[in-house]
Amino acid sequence: MKYKSIMALALGATMLACNSQKESVETTPVIGKSTVKVENGIMTPEVLYSFGRLSDVQVSPDKSKILYGVGYVSVEENKTNRELFVMNVDGSDRKQITLTPNSENNAVWMAGGSKIAFLSSESGSPQIWTMNPDGTERQQISDIEGGISGFTFSPDEKKVLYIKNVKFGERTVDMYPDLPKASGRVIDDLMYKHWSEWVEEIPHSFVAEVTGDTIKTGTDILEGEPYECPMLPFGGTEQLAWNPDGKTIAYTCRKKTGLEYAVSTNSDIYLYDIETKATKNITEGMMGYDINPLFSPDGKYIAWQSMEHDGYESDKNRLFVMDLSTGEKKYITEDFDYNADAIIWNSDNQSLYMISCVEARTHIYKVYIHTKEINAITSGDYDYESCALAGEGALIAVRHSMSQPNEIYSVNIADGKATELSFENKDILEQLTMGKVEARWIETTDKKKMLAWVVYPPNFDPNKKYPAILYCQGGPQSTVSQFWSYRWNLQMMAANGYIIVAPNRRGLPGFGTEWNEQISGDYGGQNMKDYLSAIDAVSKESYVDETKLGCTGASYGGFSVYWLAGNHNKRFKAFFSHAGIFNLEAQYLETEEMWFANWDLGGSYWDRNNNIAQRTYANSPHRFVDKWDTPIMVSHGELDYRILASQGMMAFNAAKLRGIPARMLIYPNENHWIAQPQNGILFQREFFRWFDEYLK
Repeated sequence: MKYKSIMALALGATMLACNSQKESVETTPVIGKSTVKVENGIMTPEVLYSFGRLSDVQVSPDKSKILYGVGYVSVEENKTNRELFVMNVDGSDRKQITLTPNSENNAVWMAGGSKIAFLSSESGSPQIWTMNPDGTERQQISDIEGGISGFTFSPDEKKVLYIKNVKFGERTVDMYPDLPKASGRVIDDLMYKHWSEWVEEIPHSFVAEVTGDTIKTGTDILEGEPYECPMLPFGGTEQLAWNPDGKTIAYTCRKKTGLEYAVSTNSDIYLYDIETKATKNITEGMMGYDINPLFSPDGKYIAWQSMEHDGYESDKNRLFVMDLSTGEKKYITEDFDYNADAIIWNSDNQSLYMISCVEARTHIYKVYIHTKEINAITSGDYDYESCALAGEGALIAVRHSMSQPNEIYSVNIADGKATELSFENKDILEQLTMGKVEARWIETTDKKKMLAWVVYPPNFDPNKKYPAILYCQGGPQSTVSQFWSYRWNLQMMAANGYIIVAPNRRGLPGFGTEWNEQISGDYGGQNMKDYLSAIDAVSKESYVDETKLGCTGASYGGFSVYWLAGNHNKRFKAFFSHAGIFNLEAQYLETEEMWFANWDLGGSYWDRNNNIAQRTYANSPHRFVDKWDTPIMVSHGELDYRILASQGMMAFNAAKLRGIPARMLIYPNENHWIAQPQNGILFQREFFRWFDEYLK
């Protein structure tokens, strides 16, 4: 198919920029909003990459305006550029306030809503800038060596807490100054790599004075300590909080290194006194992840998320609240068998709002800290990912579904009614025909009920027969909710003429802790039976061609593909695995976060007395290669230090040596995900080329 103007590039300099920026804009294309034209109403990879990616919504202090960012992708430029927008809280008077070749991030209101602060790399490294709410009078106010990755102002805005990387450990050149060009790394302990990088720097948080329009170099609140704050690989400013009086900072930290770090998830919440620099651990003895502290508006309480068990990264995320005057801790969601995420305090200091996934839909709940009462605010086949306090009786929330990317909504607290405000992707969505998304409860082999999403092709005709693809979720503990993805987009798979079956098999949150915990130590067990129950149930329908079934997934989903390839009893005609685990014994010694391997795999494979571990490793996909009989495609990124690319290469080599049709897509410059636009388009084209070859 041909498309007109897949990604429009804005021309010329913007009047919003300062003189130095104008010169840059005149020579550098600005990536703007897409003007894609959709042919025949069908989603394609090019159309998918034309959506604006909305995030980071901020309500002004007087609750009258909304600030947010949108990322625009240019496939031609192979990059994403993020711009800022402001609109009234009712969605009116929407304005784009930046138009530059450098992304603007971490934007927040300041000075009572008369200014906006944000991060920009315009001057060469990420620094804090300010501007008026209409985008005028841009001014750089920080000049921190090496740049910063996030910031948050104190309530009176006289101080700022910013995040920057500091050196970790010794370099080879430190040991041998006469070998400055030596590239070897000398390693003495674990956690030398993490997710997608060699650990040579770690984030620290600094407190700095704000003097006029200048931010001075700050004081490291972990001066001399070799610990991450916030924590790698995903932590940001949500792991830091100011007390309303501006005298205390709460921060998240796991004060461990090396082997001790690699086997433990035990992080804590610390209170740092800015005046005395004294630090107090308020979660000592709480052994799992304790993260994301948040002070109540009156400063009397602090809330945070807490997991119970050390080493279990997918444990139930509990909501805790501490009375700072007495030190009393309360487990608020004790009688609520689901996760508490994205918490915010209500203005009454007696309640909070949180996001929680229940039965594969993620909604907003109100929680009362004294009675522990929990009430659902929203409902429907959607996922809410954040919310913020707005005017009287309202929240401003970000919502998506399998059929729509992120948009901003106003939510009436009394009845949960949601009104869309942003309409960022309205023009594209109006051109598309989306397939029906159906929730189906399927009986499992052990007589339980499992929710599976079935996504039908657009313009579905029940009198025809369609090929079907089983989607295997990664994580492994990651719900198949109403998610919107730019790689595993189920609507786009369906638009290519497939019925998609996406089960919430054992080991996924949102169905209670028992359902979630079952998978640990049972890789290749009940959850695999759940997959087969789902595809078997749907393939019995008259409109499914049961002779043309495919199977795909990434990470643990990729493991699932490899395992099913040797245990599917000829159900499937083609497999596609991305970043999957092929050999569990190799994975145990190749991965970095050993707490994950110890908990989910049951421990080391050499512990012959550990029955759980021995059962797990006996179920490794590589042990069933002798039963492989079906074409399989593998993709992997060579910068993936979570699941090394050697896992994918082993699987591909095994298939070729067995004489099975196989293909491999390897990315030298991608990690566990596929971040670069052209690589993403390549992935989608090869994905459908492979399945079309064997299922159509």
